[in-house]
Amino acid sequence: MREFDVLVVDGEREEVGGIRLLLGYLGITVLIVGAIMLTPLLVLPFYPEEAGEAKCFILPAVISIMAGWFLSSFVRGRKLKRLARHQDALLVVTVWMTGIFLAALPFLLTGEYNLLQSLFESTSGLSTTGLSVVDVGTASHVVLMYRSILLFFGGVGLILVFTSILSDRYGMRLYNAEGHNDKVMPNLVKSARMILLIYAVYIAAGTVAYVAFGMPIFDALNHAVAAVSTGGFSTRVESIGAFDSVAIEIVTIILMILGNTNFFVHVHLFQRRFRLAFRHVELVFLGIVALIAIPVLALTLGGGIPPGETIRVAVFQFVSAITTTGFQTIPAFVGMPSAFLWLLVVFMLVGAGIGSTGGGMKQLRVAIALKSLWWNLRDHLGHPRRIAPSTILRVGNREVVDARTQVDTFSFLMLYLLVFAVGSFVFMLDGHPVGMAMFEFASCLGTVGLSVGITGFAAPGFVLATGIAGMFLGRLEIVVVVYACSRAFGRKEGIVA
Repeated sequence: MREFDVLVVDGEREEVGGIRLLLGYLGITVLIVGAIMLTPLLVLPFYPEEAGEAKCFILPAVISIMAGWFLSSFVRGRKLKRLARHQDALLVVTVWMTGIFLAALPFLLTGEYNLLQSLFESTSGLSTTGLSVVDVGTASHVVLMYRSILLFFGGVGLILVFTSILSDRYGMRLYNAEGHNDKVMPNLVKSARMILLIYAVYIAAGTVAYVAFGMPIFDALNHAVAAVSTGGFSTRVESIGAFDSVAIEIVTIILMILGNTNFFVHVHLFQRRFRLAFRHVELVFLGIVALIAIPVLALTLGGGIPPGETIRVAVFQFVSAITTTGFQTIPAFVGMPSAFLWLLVVFMLVGAGIGSTGGGMKQLRVAIALKSLWWNLRDHLGHPRRIAPSTILRVGNREVVDARTQVDTFSFLMLYLLVFAVGSFVFMLDGHPVGMAMFEFASCLGTVGLSVGITGFAAPGFVLATGIAGMFLGRLEIVVVVYACSRAFGRKEGIVA
């Protein structure tokens, strides 16, 4: 009997695999995304004049919940087979594509945006990019809150959110399918809930801090969510620069760095294992890069700007770029010195930490690549007997980096840069200079959100489509999509195998 058929096990319970298993998991996805779409309506008691927009969220939410309940019946009360080779990748891609499409419906139903623009906004939200076609100066509070909610759920990961809600029977397979390895507690569901709790605490603390320094509470909540999720959606056209406050910028920097940091490091921080946390290779890498990059960024600004102001801008924009958050304190990047923009492109490509809410190539991979270069030179120049083992310190544990890991790391970096080159070229086809095109697509692929104006409400369809592809590939780190395509379109294996 083929795997997608339902089997009777021990005469009592049915066992499900193949396409029925995928549809069941997809149903759980659709059901919970429907519930997520209802959450921004919680702001309506505070803004009753916006009640007319409720239908834009209720209608797709109800349809999603009903469809999800039906599809999830394929797995409810049944034993579940293991996902076959690369079937997990196919599931992850399908889950994210479905989530993005459903999340776009409220934007579409407002009548302000066409389908492509709506998909661009939902992709930007769930991928925690922060590029936007929405005019935040005129958008309703419901829409603004919805964008922030997408950032939160997209930042921690759709599958992680589902794992925290579902039982191990469903959640463990979904959690593993998204590629998480951050099981911070013996029980997987408790691990997911712990991660969500940590981020909720950061958001609450950030909101309180923002309010204490004069930010209105609605803006404070939205910016805290956006900073911790490294998303960058703002409620103000001028982003963080609208508040012109050093204190608010410092709070934002702290929240962005927290969002940039590996889940495991947060657990060590909460358990007061500060020595282990701060010796983590990515935090060391970030610190070293910051010491070099910030003074150089400040020097590139120059131009008669007071030294204190250049340092202030350099610190904030460095952190915003490398954590892939996308907040800004300067009015626009067009017209900024080319050297300044080039450095930001590099930081956007490097990206945040592994197992964080950020994107990019990831600091761990870049650190391994740089250390591999050093190890290679050392092996060629040093005496064999004096060669030390190739190791890194990762969350308190010294790990040996074998040859396979080094090859996989360089392969990923090359694939990432290839996609970056292709996407930048497409933006050039729209008539944009090479530097501007590279800046914008680095922001898309790194899920950053800093913009020179190429993507936006008036952008051509092929530019928005390229931006959507870049954000999607950047959030799922490319390889997962390759595996999913191999599973779906491979000659020997189909989705039901």
